Amino acid sequence: MRRFLKEISMISIVSAFALAIVSCARMGNPDGGWYDETPPRVIATTPKDGGTGVDSKRVSIYFDEFVKIDNPTENVIVSPPQLEMPDIKSAGKKIVVNLKDSLKANTTYTIDFSDAISDNNEGNPLGNYTYSFSTGDHIDTMEVSGNVVSADNLEPVQGILVGLYSNLADSAFTKTPLLRVARTDSRGHFIIRGIAPGSYHVYALQDQDGNYMYSQKAEMMAFDKTVITPSVFDDIRQDTIWKDSLHIADIKRVGYKHYMPDNICLRAFTQKLTDRYFIKAERKEADNFSLYFSYGSNQLPVIKGLNFDATNAFITEPTQMGDTITYWLKDTTLVNQDTLNIELNYLMTDSLGNLVSHTDTLDILSKQPYKRRMKEMQDKYEKWKKKQEKAKKREEAYDTIMPRETIEMKIDAPSQIAPDRNILISFPKPLASVDTSKIHLYSEHDSLWYIAPFEIVERRDTGEVNQFPMLDSAKRNFILRAAWRPNVEYSLEIDSAAFVDIYGIANAETKNGFKVHSLDDYSTIIVTLQGMEGKQCVVQLLNSTDTPVKEVKTSDGTAEFFYVDPDEYYMRMYVDENGNGKWDTGNYADGLQPEEVYYYPESIKCRAKWDVAKTWNPTALPLDRQKPAKIKKQKTEKKKQVIKNRNAERARKMGLTYIPDQMK
Repeated sequence: MRRFLKEISMISIVSAFALAIVSCARMGNPDGGWYDETPPRVIATTPKDGGTGVDSKRVSIYFDEFVKIDNPTENVIVSPPQLEMPDIKSAGKKIVVNLKDSLKANTTYTIDFSDAISDNNEGNPLGNYTYSFSTGDHIDTMEVSGNVVSADNLEPVQGILVGLYSNLADSAFTKTPLLRVARTDSRGHFIIRGIAPGSYHVYALQDQDGNYMYSQKAEMMAFDKTVITPSVFDDIRQDTIWKDSLHIADIKRVGYKHYMPDNICLRAFTQKLTDRYFIKAERKEADNFSLYFSYGSNQLPVIKGLNFDATNAFITEPTQMGDTITYWLKDTTLVNQDTLNIELNYLMTDSLGNLVSHTDTLDILSKQPYKRRMKEMQDKYEKWKKKQEKAKKREEAYDTIMPRETIEMKIDAPSQIAPDRNILISFPKPLASVDTSKIHLYSEHDSLWYIAPFEIVERRDTGEVNQFPMLDSAKRNFILRAAWRPNVEYSLEIDSAAFVDIYGIANAETKNGFKVHSLDDYSTIIVTLQGMEGKQCVVQLLNSTDTPVKEVKTSDGTAEFFYVDPDEYYMRMYVDENGNGKWDTGNYADGLQPEEVYYYPESIKCRAKWDVAKTWNPTALPLDRQKPAKIKKQKTEKKKQVIKNRNAERARKMGLTYIPDQMK
């Protein structure tokens, strides 16, 4: 017996040792086993999920493992909307929801957790989990789904509310809370569940005040006049089971309930805030001050000086939108006056939305007081004086007179320019005079320099549409135009005092050399727009940051881009309904949708000396599938895929075949 027990003991030791060796050899990794890929599973709910006749406002959901819930205030949505925020907490292996609002009779309630629930270890999301119950004798099960994109750039809009009204009147959106709601995920996708049979209007709302209705113009929103009627039918889909990110393990046909409509696409926008009111006055520099308004006007404010004479005292410089007006002080006496007391009369919007005259009294203080500026000038003079004295002692050349101040002129003329590029010249202060006889442009031909014709005009195209043109304007920005010839060198030479500002300060002599690129350095893109003939369209060529680099207007269905640098580009267009040359947002009160925006769904690669021809039907794809993923700023969350990739890489290193959800 003793011998038998000894043999058994030896066998156990050898087996354990062998098992340990095999186990170590199989794992091949000192940091543990496989990462958990399995999301938490619901094992029970109280009240029952899908139950009827429920009168409890407390809901408990039990799981098979410890769970956590991510930011329930923003990620969990209860429908019908709750005016008093529910209390939602995770506790070990359960989640408890306490509803604060009174329960409505004969109503289906849904609690949409989206991807907020995940396990406590690896963060595997449960994914689109919705709990529902009814206070009546039946539960509504209809669903509608779709996407919300930003109207101006087709970016997915994450976290916006999407809701329904059975009241089809336009006023419902501004007077009563949404009937049933959901919230979009990182893809801009939404599913509204628990809908009763009937007809509805659908809206999106970035609800800022928590009342579930459109009550502020600053709230992003979307609306659709189309009446939707939810329906359902039996359908079959194909589910793909992946071995890893490249290989398919199996494809299964699965039956399911297909709810319609499932392709709603809402274009969200923020209305232009046209209410006009005064914001502030600011005097950053002594020689000018600015007045800021919330919106522009075609009438300049009337200024009356209370401690100075305001008659002919200013040169006005309004922005193109007319919402900011800069006043340049002509008289240096006023420049040296630290405080300007003014009476300001302007148009503002009253409580009824009408423009009325309003008067304010303002004290405009200089942020550069006279004493400080004088001290800075004295310090500058002392530094120059010491420098000259040192030069004199070293018997070097020195100045007997301090150099005069000159204008800080900016010339935007790079060493290499495109044939369609103009030269931009700008100044920090308004000009009193421009002497074009002191501006010279030369071009080189066969080693000889010749005078080249040009024109210089005031620049007003600052990228904004001039809705409120002003008669008076400060002259600070100019464009120099010429018929640039490819592969030719130019020299722009400006004599001193060609430009003199309103304070008598002139420019210094300057010279800029540059060369125009050869045509062989560029590509050309020709785009045929299908279905857009007769429509005024603006087509934009975009870089990798979704920023326009070129823009053309067309009404004949053809867009041509010349002198395109070799690179990879993207393309966007909008239908310019009012022909003002800019994209316009919508207006709910007027039933006006934002102007339509489309993206070419692929990148466009350009090479030197290449002509690229593209045919584009902007309406061929749904809006939410048009914008290329590479230039989307809103990236889709892929928490679970990260874990799968880590397990796939571990399996590869161990020489094993990776099958998702089986590596445990």
